[in-house]
Amino acid sequence: MFGRSFSRSNPFCAECRKRIQKWITHRRLSGTCNTKNSSSSTGPLSGYRVLDLSRVLAGPYCTMILGDLGAEVIKIERPGSGDDTRSWGPPFKGSEAVYFLTVNRNKKSVAVDIKTRKGQGIIKKLATKCDVLVENYIPGKLEQYNLGYHQLKSEAPHLVYCSISGYGQTGPYAKRAGYDVIVSGVAGLMHITGPREGEPCKVGVAMTDLSTGLYAHGAIMAAILQRQRTGQGQHIDCDLFSTQVASLINIGANYLNAGIEASRHGTAHPSIVPYQAFRTQDSYLLVGAGNDGQFKLLCQRLKLGHLQEDEKFSTNKARVANREELIQILNEKFSSNTTKYWLNLLENSGIPYGPINNMEAVFNDPQAIHNNMIQNIEHPTIGNIQVPGPPVRFSDFPHPAPTAPPTLGQHTDHVLSDLLQLDSIDIEQLRADGVIQ
Repeated sequence: MFGRSFSRSNPFCAECRKRIQKWITHRRLSGTCNTKNSSSSTGPLSGYRVLDLSRVLAGPYCTMILGDLGAEVIKIERPGSGDDTRSWGPPFKGSEAVYFLTVNRNKKSVAVDIKTRKGQGIIKKLATKCDVLVENYIPGKLEQYNLGYHQLKSEAPHLVYCSISGYGQTGPYAKRAGYDVIVSGVAGLMHITGPREGEPCKVGVAMTDLSTGLYAHGAIMAAILQRQRTGQGQHIDCDLFSTQVASLINIGANYLNAGIEASRHGTAHPSIVPYQAFRTQDSYLLVGAGNDGQFKLLCQRLKLGHLQEDEKFSTNKARVANREELIQILNEKFSSNTTKYWLNLLENSGIPYGPINNMEAVFNDPQAIHNNMIQNIEHPTIGNIQVPGPPVRFSDFPHPAPTAPPTLGQHTDHVLSDLLQLDSIDIEQLRADGVIQ
């Protein structure tokens, strides 16, 4: 059904399509119930509701982005324990793991045991009232709970159902658990990361997870746009392995087109020289010369003008061929003074350069402060918390104050009563049966 429109083969009759479009229009005009996020009344995704059945990082990162843009995000968690990252500490801020706090702002926590029939019924009802469902269970697991895409499609044909997995919904690895560090090895990232003569290294943060969350976010937005034309939702199959293979970009293409096997280069670049970190008297400095003009500027600033005239270094192709000799010259030059000295020397030069900052330096950097990259949030039980803020700014959507990452089951009663119209007796019976928390 991917890519279909009303003008082509369509599984819904004309009356069904009208009802779906009417439902979508009503949702857009009426907005969400009064459990909406503080940002949902003004954000680009105002009026959209996301049912979040994901845990750990890739899925929650995706849904946090949607929440930052104004969508109402209902996070489904296991009663008693919740998202795995609630226990991923230290460090903790009060009773909450900092890891969980980092990727769960602008969400509501509803604790439901989806292994029970009644819990599955709650999820089905919520799905009919949501625009998007995001899940990252092992392929086939939600089908066992009657919550797979095809099982929900008949009741919620409008639903954009995004599955995030380690390797995809089908194929020889489909049932494997997908963890960032494992997939980064299988998909080639770890092979190209680390010192030139050293062992392979993992990236300092879970970039495969985060990239997958970003791909999923973009795919969901595209599916929402398509639904505006067709009235239909669809299933999105997004996985860490495919994301990481796609993200090999030029390194992958070097092998596919030229048969060049990749290797580790530390901070250096296989196709651009110089483009790496250099040791100074007191720390490190990153310097790049993306073209021959920048290399000439660098030589002039460093008072090494003779290098730009040397045929061994005058072009990038020549510099790559003579990498070792050139890097040795530059190493000796940069080691002769401090990082601060070189930063001042290269200021306004037009050359890419910068220090290698630790966390203290990053969050005190004037550009980070200017870009509002530290977000302060008032949490209901632990007071003020600080997390990295949204990286994108909109001219007509100033990011409002976010809602705090929820405590486990904080919004269970509120969502079930407001959205599903359950009365207090029904809710208490579900709690007594162990279905909700």
